[in-house]
Amino acid sequence: MASARSLPYPLGFSLIEGRHNFALYSETADAVFVCIFDEKGDETRVELPERTGHVFHGFVDGVGVGTRYGIRVDGAWNPEAGLRHNVNKLLLDPHATAIEGGYDWEADNQSFFGHDMNEPQTRNDTDSAPHSPRCVITDPAFDWEDDRAPLTPLSESVIYETHVKGFTKLHPDVPEDIRGTYAGLAHPAALKHLTDLGVTAVELMPVHQFVQDSHLSEKGLRNYWGYNSIGFFAPHNEYVSDAAGQAGGQVTEFKQMVKAIHAAGLEVILDVVYNHTAEGNDLGPTLGFKGIDNASYYRLVEGDEAHYFDTTGTGNSLNVSHPAALGLIMDSLRYWVTEMHVDGFRFDLATTLTRQGGDAEIHSAFLTLIAQDPVLAPVKMIAEPWDTAGYQVGGFPADWSEWNGKFRDDVRDFWNGTDSVLGTVSQRILGSPDVYEASRRSPLSSVNFVTAHDGFTLHDLTSYNDKHNAANGEDNNDGESDNKSSNGGAEGPTDDESVNARRDRKRRNLLATLLLSAGVPMLLGGDEMGRTQGGNNNAYCQDDEISWFDWAAADTDLLSFTRELIALRREHPALRPAWFRQAPEVQSEVPDAIAADAVEIVRSDGENFDDHDWDNPNARTETLVFTHEGADSFALLLNAAENGVEFQVPSAPGAEWELAASSDPGQVVEGPVTTLIASGGSFTLLRSRG
Repeated sequence: MASARSLPYPLGFSLIEGRHNFALYSETADAVFVCIFDEKGDETRVELPERTGHVFHGFVDGVGVGTRYGIRVDGAWNPEAGLRHNVNKLLLDPHATAIEGGYDWEADNQSFFGHDMNEPQTRNDTDSAPHSPRCVITDPAFDWEDDRAPLTPLSESVIYETHVKGFTKLHPDVPEDIRGTYAGLAHPAALKHLTDLGVTAVELMPVHQFVQDSHLSEKGLRNYWGYNSIGFFAPHNEYVSDAAGQAGGQVTEFKQMVKAIHAAGLEVILDVVYNHTAEGNDLGPTLGFKGIDNASYYRLVEGDEAHYFDTTGTGNSLNVSHPAALGLIMDSLRYWVTEMHVDGFRFDLATTLTRQGGDAEIHSAFLTLIAQDPVLAPVKMIAEPWDTAGYQVGGFPADWSEWNGKFRDDVRDFWNGTDSVLGTVSQRILGSPDVYEASRRSPLSSVNFVTAHDGFTLHDLTSYNDKHNAANGEDNNDGESDNKSSNGGAEGPTDDESVNARRDRKRRNLLATLLLSAGVPMLLGGDEMGRTQGGNNNAYCQDDEISWFDWAAADTDLLSFTRELIALRREHPALRPAWFRQAPEVQSEVPDAIAADAVEIVRSDGENFDDHDWDNPNARTETLVFTHEGADSFALLLNAAENGVEFQVPSAPGAEWELAASSDPGQVVEGPVTTLIASGGSFTLLRSRG
C-alpha cells in the first residue's frame, strides 16, 4: 500500500490516514514553519516541504489533540509593495479551532509589531513568541445526541441580542464558578429567563477569538464587545469555565451550550466580524494574516500598498475580492454551521463584505457564494447593511434580512414628538414597504430594533438627553452625540414620580411599537427589565458592572409587560403579518396572494388619511387595525401628542373590543366601545376575538 501523501486542502490541521497534515495559503511566502511548543514552552520548528499552487503543506508528526502550536512565515519585507513577512513573529493559524492565552502587551509591547515603532519601514526582528497566544489542536468528536435545529420561521422569530459574559456574570441563580461563560449561558436558570420571556433566538455578540487592545490595557480597560476578531474558527477563550480550561475545552463547552439552547427550543445566531481583523493599519501589530500574505487578505491602497483601504473605521478591511480571504470566510461559516450547529449569522458592517473594487454590489462574490452554498443557503443571514463608506438598507438579496436603522430612528422620533414623522413611522410599523417592496422583498427582510448593543439601552434612552461616557477615558468624546433620546424632564436617576412615570410610559411605547410591527423584532438583552449603563452609550470597553446585567435591580413590572407583548405577537398571526404595502395612504387593499393579512390605517377621528394629513407636521396620532382571516383582530391606537386625545374606535371585526395592552396605567375598556381617550404619549392595543 502506498504511503499517505500530504494534501493542500483542507487548510489548517487535518488527519490523513492517521497523520497530521497542515496546509497554509500564501502567494508571497518563501517558507512556512509550524512551531510546536512543549509543556515548558520550548519550540520545535517543522518546515512544510511541499507547495501546491499557493498552498504550503506537509505532515507534522508527534502532535495530537491538545498540542500547542503557531506558525512562522519567511519571505520578503517590503511594505511599499505590500509585503510584510517577518519570520520572527509567531503567527496564528487562520484555521485554528482553539486558541490558548492572549497577547501580553505589558511584557513586551514592541515584539508584536513587524515594523520598528520609530521607523515603520524598518523590520523589527524581536521574537514575539514568548508573549503570544498559542493555537491548539482540538478533537472534533462530540456527542450531539438528538440535537436538532429549531428551524423557527422568520415570521415567528423574536431575536434577543445579548452577551455571553454579561448575561450571567451577576446572575444569582447561576453557580458562581460558571457565571459569564458558555456554561453559564447554558444553565437552566439562564435559559428559563429566555424561554419565559418568549424569545425564539439568542443573537450572541462576537464569540470568535478576539484581541484585547493594547491601548485599552494601558488604561486599565478591556474590549468587552469583542469586535476585534483574530480567529474565525475559535470560540473566544475568555468565555470558557475554569473546569473546561482553555486547552481546547472552549470548543466542547461551546457545543454543550448550543445543545442546551436548542433543547430549550431556541436558536443561536452569531454576530460575526469578517470585515476586518485586530491587526489594524500599517502601524498595527503582526498577529496572523499580515505576516502570512498581507496583500491577499487585506485591501491595500492601489498605488500605495504600504497603506490599507479601510471602510470599517478599524484600520483595515478584509480583501473579499481575493479567493484566499473569501475562502476563509466561507470555510468559517460552514464550520460554525456543520461543526458547531449554529442557526444563523449577523454580519457586522456587512456592506464591506459586498465591496468589489470599492463599490457595494448585490451580485458580489460573497453574496453569490452564500446563495449557492447548500450548507449556508438555508441559514438565517442578517446584515448590518452599512459601513463607514455607505448605507445600504434595502440593498441585500431577498433571502437576507437587515438591521433596519430607519426603524430605530423613526420610532424614536415619533415617540419623542418630532414633527413630520407619522407617515414614515407608519411605514416602519408595516414592515418598511418603502424600503423593501420595490425589490419584491417582504417585511421579514426588516430586523426591527429600537436599541442595540451600540448606543443607549432602553432605560437610558428614556433617562438621558446626553451621553455619559467618562468611564471610557476619552473625555466623553467617543460615542454618538445625536441619540434621539429624551430624559423625561431630568437627567439620569430621579425621585420625581412624574418624570419616572413619563419614562415608564415611553419605554412601554417603544417596546410595543417594536413588538407589534411587521418584520422581525430584535430586543436588546436587558431592556425587558430596565437594564442601565448609567448613560454610557459606547460601553465597548466596560467589562464590568456598567455592562453586566444587574439582575437584582430588575424592573419586574416591565419584564411582565414585555412577556405579555411577546406572547400576544407569537399567539396571534394578525400581529405578525406578511403583507406588502406601498404607502400609508393605501387603505385595506392587499394582493390576493396574501389577502389573509390586512391592515387599515385611519386618523384618530376615524376618518381616512389624505395627502394633507400625511404632510401635516403636527400629526401625531393614528389607529391601525390588523386582521387575519379566521383569527383575532387588533386595533393599535398611537398617541405621540403631549395631550390626551379622543379616538373614534373603528367597528370591531368580531366580538366587541377588549383591552389587550396599554402604556396608560389608567386605561379602561368596558363594554362596547366607540370612543376612547388615549392619554398623552401612550399606546393602547384593543383585541376583537374572532
